[in-house]
Amino acid sequence: MTKHQIYTMSFARVHPCYVTKAEKKGRTKTEVDEIISWLTGYSQKEIEAQLEKQIDCETFFAEAPQLNPSRDLIKGVVCGVRVEDVEEPTMREIRYLDKLIEELAKGKSMEKILRV
Repeated sequence: MTKHQIYTMSFARVHPCYVTKAEKKGRTKTEVDEIISWLTGYSQKEIEAQLEKQIDCETFFAEAPQLNPSRDLIKGVVCGVRVEDVEEPTMREIRYLDKLIEELAKGKSMEKILRV
């Protein structure tokens, strides 16, 4: 079975798409990176280092310092897929991030997005 294209895509290529989506709705890159940090455990410096290294998405999530244990509270549909039903672990992490960025773009407060 071949890997999904997103797995081999550089996270540095995907990150600007998240930022653009957020900024179009009046949100910021800082908020996008805060969400990424919450989900993965990467610090801001570590996120920037991963972007500079052009690491692929699969490795970005595989090397995440500490995936947030509250991430299983993320529910809903993104890209036509119910995130809680995604069985493949890496794809589920990618969909979690997609869902959080979508919530940001829809104007949810950071408290609600980060399940505080």
